[in-house]
Amino acid sequence: MRLLLAGLAAGFLALQPAAAQDGSRMPITLDPQTGEVVSVVDGPLPFAGRDGPTLLAADMAPNSPLPPPPTVAPVVPRSGPEPRAPSTPDTMVHALSPGDVRIKDIAAVEGVRENQLVGYGLVVGLQGTGDTLRNAAFSEQSLQSMLERLGVNVRDSALRTRNIAAVIATAELPAFAGTGSRIDVNVASLGDASSLQGGTLIITQLAGADGEVYAVAQGPVAVTGYTAAGMAESVQKGTPTAGRIPNGALIERELQTSLDGLGTLTFKLRNPDFRTAVRITDAINSYSRRRYGAAVAEERDYRTVALVKPRGMSAARFIAEIEGLPVRPDTPARVVIDERSGTVVMGADVRISTVAITHGNLSIRVTETPVVSQPEPFSDGETVVLPRTMVDASESGGKLAIVGGTDLQTLVRGLNQIGLKPTGVIAIVQAMKTAGALQADLVVQ
Repeated sequence: MRLLLAGLAAGFLALQPAAAQDGSRMPITLDPQTGEVVSVVDGPLPFAGRDGPTLLAADMAPNSPLPPPPTVAPVVPRSGPEPRAPSTPDTMVHALSPGDVRIKDIAAVEGVRENQLVGYGLVVGLQGTGDTLRNAAFSEQSLQSMLERLGVNVRDSALRTRNIAAVIATAELPAFAGTGSRIDVNVASLGDASSLQGGTLIITQLAGADGEVYAVAQGPVAVTGYTAAGMAESVQKGTPTAGRIPNGALIERELQTSLDGLGTLTFKLRNPDFRTAVRITDAINSYSRRRYGAAVAEERDYRTVALVKPRGMSAARFIAEIEGLPVRPDTPARVVIDERSGTVVMGADVRISTVAITHGNLSIRVTETPVVSQPEPFSDGETVVLPRTMVDASESGGKLAIVGGTDLQTLVRGLNQIGLKPTGVIAIVQAMKTAGALQADLVVQ
C-alpha cells in the first residue's frame, strides 16, 4: 500500500511542470445569439445537446481575449402565429355589395408599373402628304442617313420627295414584359406633313429614361382622322398627323423585376385616404385570419398598406387572392367646377349649412336696324344711312329660397327649386363658399 501511494505521488509531481507550461485553462460557454459568456465550468466540458441552451463550448486561458460574437440576423417580433399557405385552393370570387369596390380598382402593388419609351423615326409611303424637306431639315438629314446605311449615297443630291415624314414614336413597357412580346406604338408628326394616312414606320429604336433601348418598332400606321381640301373649301376630321401601330413594337430587353424579389409587398392607394387605408387593412386581415390563420396587413400611412406573404405561397397567387376583396372607399367632400364647359360635380358627402339664396337673370339685348334716308327727287341731297338702335332689358328669376342640405339629394333638390342653369349653379356655389356655408373643398378648373 505504501509503495502504491508513493508511486501516485511521484506521478502527480512529474505532471506539475507540464501543466505550468500550458497555463491554467478555464472552460466557458457562449450564448449563440449574443456571444456573451453564460457559464464557467471548472470540471470537464459538458456536451451541448440538441435541445440545450448552448451551441458553442470552449476552454481558453483566463488572459486571452474573447472571440468575436457570431453574426446573427435580427429577428423582427410579430404578434400572432405565422401565416402559412393553406392546403385547399381559393375560388378567388368575392361578392360585391352596392357601394363596394375591389381592392385592385383603388390600389396597386408598389413596383408593378409601366415604363415609358420614346424614339425618333421616319414614316414612308405617304401620298404626297409628307414633310417638305426644305422646311424640315431634320427630315432630309434623316432620309440621307437612312439611305446611306442601306448603301445609297445621296449627299450631293437635291431631294424633293414629299412621301416621308419625321415622327416621334412612344410606347409603354408593361411590368414583367418578356423578350419577344409585342406592345402598341403611337406615332406623331414632327414636321409639316399634312397626313400620315397610308404610311409605314421604318424600324425605330425605343429607349427608356435611362437611355437603354428596350423595344424596336416598325409597321403600318393606322390613322383615324382625315383631311380633304379643294380650291375653295376643306374638311378635316380628327388628327391625321397622329396614328397608332397595334402590336407594332417588339421587346428586345426586359426589366429585371420579380414579385418575389420585391421584399415586402405594398399596396399604394390611387386616391390616398386614411379611412380607406384602414378599411383595406381590416378587409385583408379579416380574410387572412380565416384563410391563413394570421393577420398579414398593416397600414403605414394614408397611402400605403404593407403585406406579409404567407410561407409556401407565391407572391402572384397571394396578390390574386387579396386584390379581389370588396372594400367601400371613403371619399372627401369636394365640389369640382369647370367654368369652360359649365360642369359641376359634387361628392356624396358635400354638406351646406342653412342659407338663403336668391338668383336673378338680367338680360340686355341691343339691336341695330340701320335705315337708308333718300333725298327728295331733283334735290341736291345725298343718300345716307341712319342708325336705329333698340335696347331691351329684362330680368327673370329672382326667387328666394332657403337651402340646407344634410345629404346630396336634399342639396340638389334645393338648387333645382330656384330653377338654375349650370352657370347659375357655379355662381351660387362660389358665393356659398365665400359665405362659409359650403362645407366642402371647392376646386375650380
